[in-house]
Amino acid sequence: MVLIVGLGNPEQEYSNTRHNMGFNTVNKLAQEYKIELNRTKFKGIYGKGTIEDKKVLILKPQTYMNLSGESIIEAINFYKIDLKDMIVIYDDIDVEPGKIKIRKKGGAGSHNGMKSVIENVNSEEFIRIRVGIGTPEHKNDMINYVIGKIPTEEEKEVLDKGTDKAKEAIKEILKNGIDSAMNKFN
Repeated sequence: MVLIVGLGNPEQEYSNTRHNMGFNTVNKLAQEYKIELNRTKFKGIYGKGTIEDKKVLILKPQTYMNLSGESIIEAINFYKIDLKDMIVIYDDIDVEPGKIKIRKKGGAGSHNGMKSVIENVNSEEFIRIRVGIGTPEHKNDMINYVIGKIPTEEEKEVLDKGTDKAKEAIKEILKNGIDSAMNKFN
């Protein structure tokens, strides 16, 4: 089974924010493959299904971003998932809006959700898809930038292109492997 995790913050107030690119990506994936994200366990919301002939579990941690790893480790332990079978999707300020970056492993950078994931799974060796959100005009406005509402329809459309690419990248990873996806999308 492949664990596909979208990082984000729960509750309606965070739904239209840059920090929820992971949630937005897995919502699109689940919708395309008719996977209902309606079960609650592992401090998260999840659903199971099949994508590209692979059994998948799609998870949206409900712990708030900075504790995402707590949810993920519970799912990993319950289903005995190998880290090579985990894909984590999240927002990244160092990637241009509308673009994505796929990596086989790596550190968390300044992303507190990824710090929690790495700390809880005790490894940096898992696939991640970084969805670009760009940086704010003023660096000291970072928190408001990532958790504030997306202000314009134009920016939302650009960010949606990023989550669309991330969704397609997940499908490519499942079908043809990580190297193929990196060649195609990076």
